Amino acid sequence: MKLTGNDLKAIGFTEGKAMGVALKLAEHYSALTIQEQLALLQNVLQDPAAYREDAILAPLSAALIAPVVATAETVSLKEQILPYRVYGAEAIEAGAIKQMETAMRLPVTVAGALMPDAHQGYGLPIGGVLATDNAVIPYGVGVDIGCRMCMTLYDLPASLPVTDKDRLKKVLVDNTRFGRATFQKPKDNAIFSRSEFSDLQIARELKDRAWQQIGSSGGGNHFVEFGVVEVTQPVPEYNLKPGTYLALLSHSGSRGFGANVARHYTNIAMDVCRLPQEARHLAWLDLNTEAGQEYWLAMNLAGDYASACHHQIHERVAQALGETPLAMIENHHNFAWKEKDASGNEIIVHRKGATPAGAGVMGIIPGSMATPGFIVRGKGEAASVNSASHGAGRVMSRTKAKDTLHAKDVQTFLAKAGVEVIGSGLDEAPMAYKDIRQVMESQKDLVDVLGSFMPKIVRMCGDEGFDEVD
Repeated sequence: MKLTGNDLKAIGFTEGKAMGVALKLAEHYSALTIQEQLALLQNVLQDPAAYREDAILAPLSAALIAPVVATAETVSLKEQILPYRVYGAEAIEAGAIKQMETAMRLPVTVAGALMPDAHQGYGLPIGGVLATDNAVIPYGVGVDIGCRMCMTLYDLPASLPVTDKDRLKKVLVDNTRFGRATFQKPKDNAIFSRSEFSDLQIARELKDRAWQQIGSSGGGNHFVEFGVVEVTQPVPEYNLKPGTYLALLSHSGSRGFGANVARHYTNIAMDVCRLPQEARHLAWLDLNTEAGQEYWLAMNLAGDYASACHHQIHERVAQALGETPLAMIENHHNFAWKEKDASGNEIIVHRKGATPAGAGVMGIIPGSMATPGFIVRGKGEAASVNSASHGAGRVMSRTKAKDTLHAKDVQTFLAKAGVEVIGSGLDEAPMAYKDIRQVMESQKDLVDVLGSFMPKIVRMCGDEGFDEVD
């Protein structure tokens, strides 16, 4: 089976030179599955600068970051970098700092912060928080619009992942789909009755694909997993008492729908807002314009679609278990919010790989597949623009993880942690991520920890485990 242009469009490529180059380069990776080829090409799409020197992928990198021929006057960046707070600076790479400094020189920027899980991304760094004045930056939101964490807790023995492991594994395999796989009979959802699917051309064009993918998860670091929650403080918002619970945690976003919305409006933004080369992917849309209003509606629709996907995942699993969850906790990142600054002025807060942490706001901050995550409540710290990290953050790229880690070492690590993984690769190994405990220590002024979550049975894209040959 050969990679097609439609396959590339589904992960965010648009018609043009870069797509042609990607299709040609895919021939070099014919030994990989289509899914593996797409994962590799999506990595280049999201961070082309990281592949400038790659022996095979450099031409694609060049095609993706080639200068745009301006038809309007280029907008100048500010000379001075607006001050911003960095949390956990000692573990943040220079590339992420440089990207954040560029963002803090935009004429529309009013505030910002960098979270302790930050690493270099595409445009705004992952872990970057950027507040603007009446402007929304599609790539400040990111490609996977509304990506989120969703957890359901059950009044079931925490020992089930051990005593009833085979059953729980079957529940995950039967009721989740990843990557290109979808359910043969998708469940309908009220979101498809939303007027935006009729009013917005991009939404009309993507509606059928969104329906096909409803209830499924993407590839990469997306997962659905059973684990054990230890609630250490009462959580009155959800009537949760301190104790141990079985829980299901999912992480995924808006699938091809969000990716194509992001690409479409980024292209529009770069046409109307010409920025210097280093900032070109931070092009913004004025919210007083038609394009800005369209993107805002499409972004919110994509975020709600992502939530609907999670809810279907949890509904399917609850039905398979024959149980009703005690509570559902959900929070999202890769989004823009209308909020108020200290003076009461409305600002647009972009959180790309960062999660809301306003006073009293509940959230989940995961670690890796073999390290704990945490249930948190935000403290509303103004210096962080009411934000916290969305996870542990990568300490090595996917390529570096595949080149330097060994399957046997990962298997040993997982076994010691008591974790079983269904479908993953070395790029998602626990060693590829920062120390979540250090990340949490770096943001202790941003959130209160109410409990922890330890993964036990993890499902990710694919049905094989760490099967790479050393």
